[in-house]
Amino acid sequence: MTAPLPVRPPEPAAEEAREEAPGQRPPSRLLAPLRQTGQLFALALAVARAVFRRPFQVREFIEQFWFVASVTILPAALVSIPFGAVIALQVGSLTEQLGAQSFTGGASVLAVIQQASPLIVALLIAGAAGSAICADLGSRKIREELDAMEVMGVSPIQRLVVPRVLATMSVAVLLNGLVSVVGTLGGYFFNVIMQDGTPGAYLASFSALAQLPDLYVGELKALIFGFIAGIVAAYRGLNPRGGPKGVGDAVNQSVVITFMLLFAVNMVLTTIYLQIVPPKGG
Repeated sequence: MTAPLPVRPPEPAAEEAREEAPGQRPPSRLLAPLRQTGQLFALALAVARAVFRRPFQVREFIEQFWFVASVTILPAALVSIPFGAVIALQVGSLTEQLGAQSFTGGASVLAVIQQASPLIVALLIAGAAGSAICADLGSRKIREELDAMEVMGVSPIQRLVVPRVLATMSVAVLLNGLVSVVGTLGGYFFNVIMQDGTPGAYLASFSALAQLPDLYVGELKALIFGFIAGIVAAYRGLNPRGGPKGVGDAVNQSVVITFMLLFAVNMVLTTIYLQIVPPKGG
C-alpha cells in the first residue's frame, strides 16, 4: 500500500493574494455615484432622442397622463392653500414691521408663482406618480419583461419610459397653473381676512411688481422638474438591485434623489433668472 502524499498547507502569501486588497474597495465605492450619475444622464439623452422616433405610443401616453393627473391634482390643490396662506401671513407680518404693507400682495404672489408652485407640483409628482412609475418599471425588470421586449426588438425606453416622462412633464406644466391660482387666492383670503389687508392694495402691489417673465419662469421650472421626476423614477425602476426588496429600495431612493435634485436645480434656475431678467421698474 502506498503512503498518502502529504498535503502542504497553503502559504500565507498565497492566501493574501486570493483576498481582495483592502485598498481597492474604497475607489470602487467612491466611483459608484459618478457611474450612476453618468448612467442617469445617458438615460436622459436616450429619452430625448427617443421622443422624436416613430411610432409614438399615444395610448400609453394618454393612460399615464391620466394616471399622473388623477393622483396629484387633488393633493396639489389642497396643499397649495396652506402654502399660499403661510407665505402671505409671513410676508404680511414682515411688511407690517417694516411699514410696507402695500407690497404684501406682490411679494407673496411672486413667491407663490416663482418658487412654491413649481416645487409643490414637482414634489407631489415625485412622491405620488414617480414612486408608482419606479415600482411598475422595477417589477417589470425583475420579471424579465424588459429583457423579453429587447429580445423581440422593442425598445423599453421608447415603449415605456418616454410616455411616462412626457406625462410627468405635461401634468407638471398644467398643474403648475392650477396651484399658482389656488395658492394666490389662499394668500389673498388670509391676508385680507386675518391681517386686515386691503383688497385693492393687494392687487395693486401685485400688478406693480409682477411681470410676465415671472409666470414663464414658473412654467419652465415645472417643465424641468417634471422631467427630472420622470427620469429619476425611470432610472431607478430600470436598475433595481435584487428582488422585490430591491424594487422597494429603488422607490425610496428615487423619491429622495428627486427631492435633492429639485432643490439644487431650483436654486440654479432662480439664480440665473434673477441675473438675466431685471426686476420690474429696475
